[in-house]
Amino acid sequence: MSEIFPWTPAAVVFDCDGTLMDSERHWEDARDLVLREYGVIPDEEFAELSKGVHYTECGQLMAVTAGRPELAPEMTRKLLDGFRSLVAEDPVIAPGARELVSRAAEFAPLAVASNCPRDVVEDCLDTAGLLRHFAHVIVPEKQVRPKPHPDVYLSAAAACGAEPMDCLAVEDSLCGIRSAVRAGLRVLGVGSRPDRESLAMADHWVRSLEDRALLVWARSRALSGVLR
Repeated sequence: MSEIFPWTPAAVVFDCDGTLMDSERHWEDARDLVLREYGVIPDEEFAELSKGVHYTECGQLMAVTAGRPELAPEMTRKLLDGFRSLVAEDPVIAPGARELVSRAAEFAPLAVASNCPRDVVEDCLDTAGLLRHFAHVIVPEKQVRPKPHPDVYLSAAAACGAEPMDCLAVEDSLCGIRSAVRAGLRVLGVGSRPDRESLAMADHWVRSLEDRALLVWARSRALSGVLR
């Protein structure tokens, strides 16, 4: 079996929601609860538009969808509160994430680049026992714009001391893939139902982090014994 990447990344940067943690469904549930409170039943188009975007942008999108754009701050607050509660009740690590992260940490520095608040990301990863593997958690703040802007991935690469072109991003959403590609990283896409644009931009795609070829690749890189 040939390796999926004949190359060792100088750093690996993971998305969190939907990639390391099975928490995208919590965002979906939180969005649904807020919208239904305002008499709106979200459709598939809304689900696609809202996936992976910064929570403040999602709040604005929900307010516009509900025909109440002036309520964006209120709906954003309710969205974030609902998500925090759902994650606290049921934090679930994505299949294969634990082994992939532990193997990758043996050959490259790791970072997380997320659109979520820092405390949410760190709490999720800590609960899953993964936080100790990550030297850096990068989220939108100050001059760092959220995905799909390239800022979080550029900042993650810089924090790891690597050039973006030498780094691998692991992403599940079109928004995140656009961010990583714009930053110049190579991309491993993850998910069972990728859209055409995501497939076209990703360097390789797997249905889940349990993918056999992916884990074989990570083990082979770890066995090389070179920690960048």
